Amino acid sequence: MFPLENDAAVLGLLAVSLAGIFYASQQPSMKKFFTFVPTLLLCYFVPAAFNSLGIVDGEGSNLYFVASRYLLPASLVLLCLSIDLKGIYNLGPKAIIMFFAATIGIIVGGPLALYAVGQFNPDVFGGDTPQAMWRGLSTVAGSWIGGGANQAALKEISETLDKQFSIMLIVDVFVANLWMPFLLYGAGHCKKIDSWLKADSSAVDTLKKKVEDYQDSIARIPSFTDLMILVGIAFGSVAIAHLVADFASVSIHDSFSAILTDNPGSFVKYLSSLEKGFFWIVVVATALGVGMSFTKAKKYEGAGASKLGSIFLYILVATIGMKMNVGELIANWETYSSAIIIGLLWMVVHIVVLLAVAVIIKAPFFFVAVGSQANIGGAASAPIVASAFSPALAPVGILLAVLGYAVGTIGAIICMEWMHVIS
Repeated sequence: MFPLENDAAVLGLLAVSLAGIFYASQQPSMKKFFTFVPTLLLCYFVPAAFNSLGIVDGEGSNLYFVASRYLLPASLVLLCLSIDLKGIYNLGPKAIIMFFAATIGIIVGGPLALYAVGQFNPDVFGGDTPQAMWRGLSTVAGSWIGGGANQAALKEISETLDKQFSIMLIVDVFVANLWMPFLLYGAGHCKKIDSWLKADSSAVDTLKKKVEDYQDSIARIPSFTDLMILVGIAFGSVAIAHLVADFASVSIHDSFSAILTDNPGSFVKYLSSLEKGFFWIVVVATALGVGMSFTKAKKYEGAGASKLGSIFLYILVATIGMKMNVGELIANWETYSSAIIIGLLWMVVHIVVLLAVAVIIKAPFFFVAVGSQANIGGAASAPIVASAFSPALAPVGILLAVLGYAVGTIGAIICMEWMHVIS
């Protein structure tokens, strides 16, 4: 009977679980529990528990692919409908500074972690051999600075073996997913953290209030027509995003191939993330949402655009959580141990750099969390973390995640070359 192999059954289990979590969060008797355990955290960990206990098969399911390719771009469009670009601009330079602090923490952290572990286990170096660990670790750098497209690009650039790549996927998923719950927990205690950081979060609070006030001013009971129009806006945009992605990825791939045939050393080999369809799906969906925020479509926020977008995001959260398998990690610890230790030390460096910069510039924890997740998680989870502070702030995470895609490949190549030198 278990694990469930029918994705319809798995989706039903996830949907019922999400419904149960949100129902429980509204019960007075559970108020104290949810004060310490954020709702979003449970939406992540309950599916993770299903996978770890063998109730579902997170790796065998196609639900994450469907959620990331269809529901994610739909949510990006809906969450961006009410975006306040001027308000985001008024957040000041600290948001961008924290984003690049997170990027630098990853670029620096990989080589430092590899060097530290290498002092106790020289086997992790490997020089220029095909099995050298720096090759596989470069794919983690690509994922943590940009996302899946950048990770795939680094796999080709570093010539990582498939067997090693599968191990690095475990490192990527496990360590990144281990960090995300701390950010979600911190979102529920951001006032205390901001006080510790001596940060002025007034700009964030102002943007949050402005968006929420706008949402309240246009709020109405949505009609059936309103809901159908929202579905049309969301999935019509998803269709456009996929069509553009199909055309752009093929055209750019052909152009780059022609350039590299004539000039193998051309810089375009470092821009291979532009050949990935998912990159264009995210960029086009975000652009369409931002573009429609300047039209009358913005008023459909009053009919629940961001709420519907948030539903799609929570389903995505559940499918992300479903991919984490603590039991498999423990059972195969010897196989993954060195890579996992490097990954954990790598993440520690990333966090130290983040917090050091946040203390120096007195940045609010919101910028710390979203800057980190825009790198580590990309477009799939940056808006999730941002919405943990307030659904009104989700567009900030989306825009920073798009920036991560833009710099991901270049940053990961710098990290890769540094690890190569150390090895």
